[in-house]
Amino acid sequence: MLRSTNKQLIRIKNINLITLFIMAKTVSTTLIVKSSAFKNNEMIPSQYTCNGLNINPELIIEELPANTKSLAIIVDDADASSGIYCHWLVWDILPERIVEEDSVPGIQGRNTMGENRYTGPCPPSGTHHYHFKVYALDSKLSALPPSTNEKELTAAMKPHIISSGELIGLYKK
Repeated sequence: MLRSTNKQLIRIKNINLITLFIMAKTVSTTLIVKSSAFKNNEMIPSQYTCNGLNINPELIIEELPANTKSLAIIVDDADASSGIYCHWLVWDILPERIVEEDSVPGIQGRNTMGENRYTGPCPPSGTHHYHFKVYALDSKLSALPPSTNEKELTAAMKPHIISSGELIGLYKK
């Protein structure tokens, strides 16, 4: 009887250890997204907007999971009167810690203007919030064509997201 109880305890301990291991492997960290151009919830300098050079700011990405195969970025404005307005979407970015200013780090999709490029903040009135969302993926999305829009990219990424984070910038004309 004692031997049977010991075997049961060992099985329970092994099951608990396996459960903890699986949980540790499935828990993802949150990416930390920063920029040398502006801080979170602060104003975006005009050079990154329609009133300036209309170029993307540098993005610094920290806490990348070791199994990251590629990154994707979506920049959008949820304050737009017509709904969410996508300013930039790009995927198959090498999993590096910095996305350079004024760069095309991967495959660019079609933004709300129907263009395959970064279009900076340009609100008609008031202060808008621009979400620079970065996704760490466990694979590349090379099969997606450049005609891909935000909704299609989000659907394709969904099963491959292992971590994400965002930086919010504000802009007012």
